[in-house]
Amino acid sequence: MSGIELLAEEAAYTTMVAAVTILAVLALLFSSVSAVWSMARSGDVQVAADAAALAGANAVSSYYTVATTVDATVLSMGLAGFVSVGAGMLGTLIPGMEPAAHDMLDSGIEMLQARNELCASASEGLQKLEAGLPFVVAARATGLCRQQGGERLSYAGTALAAPRTSDSYFPALEGPAIDTGSMELASEELDEAAERLRRAREKSTAEKERAWLADCGRDGMNMQERADRLSGIAPDQNPDFASSVTWAPEAGLRRARAYYRWRFEHEAPVGNSVEDRADSAARKVFYEYAAGVVEAARVEEGESGFVNTLEPLPRNTDDVRETPLYTDARWATSIETAGTTLHYAPSCPGATGASGGGAALCDVEAGRVRECETCRFGVGDMGRVPAASTSIENGFEYHFRSYTLALRDYAAARGEEYAAEEHAKGSAEGAGSAFEEALAALRSERPRIAPPGRYGCVALVVSGDVSSAGELSSSFASDVHVGARGAISAAALARDPATHENNVLASFLSSISSDGGLPGMADEVLGLWGRLLLAYGNASERIGEALDDLLGGSAGSPDSVGGWLEERVMGALNGLSLEPVDLSLRKPVLTDSAHVLARGDLGSASELQKRLRSIAPTSSDPMDILRAVGYELEEAVLSAEIVVARIPLPGGGTLPLTVRLGDFVSEGGAAS
Repeated sequence: MSGIELLAEEAAYTTMVAAVTILAVLALLFSSVSAVWSMARSGDVQVAADAAALAGANAVSSYYTVATTVDATVLSMGLAGFVSVGAGMLGTLIPGMEPAAHDMLDSGIEMLQARNELCASASEGLQKLEAGLPFVVAARATGLCRQQGGERLSYAGTALAAPRTSDSYFPALEGPAIDTGSMELASEELDEAAERLRRAREKSTAEKERAWLADCGRDGMNMQERADRLSGIAPDQNPDFASSVTWAPEAGLRRARAYYRWRFEHEAPVGNSVEDRADSAARKVFYEYAAGVVEAARVEEGESGFVNTLEPLPRNTDDVRETPLYTDARWATSIETAGTTLHYAPSCPGATGASGGGAALCDVEAGRVRECETCRFGVGDMGRVPAASTSIENGFEYHFRSYTLALRDYAAARGEEYAAEEHAKGSAEGAGSAFEEALAALRSERPRIAPPGRYGCVALVVSGDVSSAGELSSSFASDVHVGARGAISAAALARDPATHENNVLASFLSSISSDGGLPGMADEVLGLWGRLLLAYGNASERIGEALDDLLGGSAGSPDSVGGWLEERVMGALNGLSLEPVDLSLRKPVLTDSAHVLARGDLGSASELQKRLRSIAPTSSDPMDILRAVGYELEEAVLSAEIVVARIPLPGGGTLPLTVRLGDFVSEGGAAS
């Protein structure tokens, strides 16, 4: 009988079979656990290398955020400053906006000066940060390796940026500073010209209102009201205007033409007496003369200013002597026994002799003709016609004279206003040129952000000898010992398409907003900075509406000085043609180290393996690890604190972008 047969029974296994089976299972179990532990320890180093590579790439990703934030701040501050300066220049030419315009100018200049200071500090700060970025990458990975270990297991390693050199270019930071001095000087000259223009406009507006009051604006009696009462001219020839703004100066002249034509055509004696007929003759001649004066006059806006040739009508006898009413030989004479005699008309009862032709009123006073003893007609009769209606309010001539004198003053004021406009145009031309020249500093290409590590980061991680825990030692399995091992991993940055909520500036801006920044109407210029910063991805789309927001839709008309300057400022701002900015996030992802080595400057795979072997698994000094892979990190570097920039925040204060290289090497630095 064989040995196997001794262990077998008909009904079940024997005790010996069960014992052997249990022993076999235990042996297999302990050996499997040992194998799993061994493989896990061997694979853990690869996990640590992957984490170190991602940590290094994350440092490069952080730099992209810092650099983009700085560029966004510089660009938006520049745009906000120029829009504010432009709005301030325009505002000085808009009535009622002068105080706000001065504030906008000052705030815009201050914003541009702050932008210049930021450029100077940021350019130096970014250069220092890029120079230290390979050390930051290595230090973050080193710190992470130290944190991955435990009591029995430790890791030592670092990550190398590929490449170690920078190819970044920041034209806005490295270019010339914005010249605010020329804009300040031009703005001051424009302000002085605008003030002169404002005073001239106020004066001409006041004189125009005075003429309007005499024509149809004064309560009670005025030219319009008197013409309606004293004549029968049609309403369309005698319109009323509720405001001097809607009233044109030539409206009064047209009214006077219609009035005096009607009075001349409808003049008739009020009685049959010689005196009544003589007075009517004087009035008819006066109305004919007045109609000729107003018909020949010009009252209109010309190319070189306001044109006014309307002269005041005579208001008394002395004034009549200065007109053709005194010198024109238009009165009838007769040859009487006592000599040639002047009459109001040939039908005068005193005209008994033959006709002596025409004579002038001045001939009577000069003694060349006699005064008629019947009608007693002379220059005094002609002088009484305007004297009566000019000296009291119920006469049309009273208001017409006020209109004429106000119109003369208005013409002089408009001449001053025109000269002030020409001066303001010259100042606006200088301000526009200074604005365009200063704005040229923003006409630069967008930045090229290409820091060390832009192609990826390669991690080198080693782990020392390790033995299995005592619990795994038994009669079924001996102690397991795993020797020193190493792993190489690589990570690169992948673009994550930007959205409104998910982009490179989102977290930065949300932190500002949570601190109460980015106010809207509370502070217009700083609020504008915030809106343009939010629109950094395509800032040029917001420039026009930003300018309109500051001006509140109050810009001058296209024919005004303000309208002309507005077109030039808007043309200059829109001419920037800023390229949209890529705001995609860059997230670290694991990749094949061969891809990173092919583009970086880290050498071949064999050279990389030599660096890996140079790392002592038992090293606890981060500086020793960094030096082992070729980074000479001195204490001066470790203690360096780089203030990349101090960004002014809306609402006050600054946001410092600071990097301390030593934090990345110190205990817990990977989380800094």
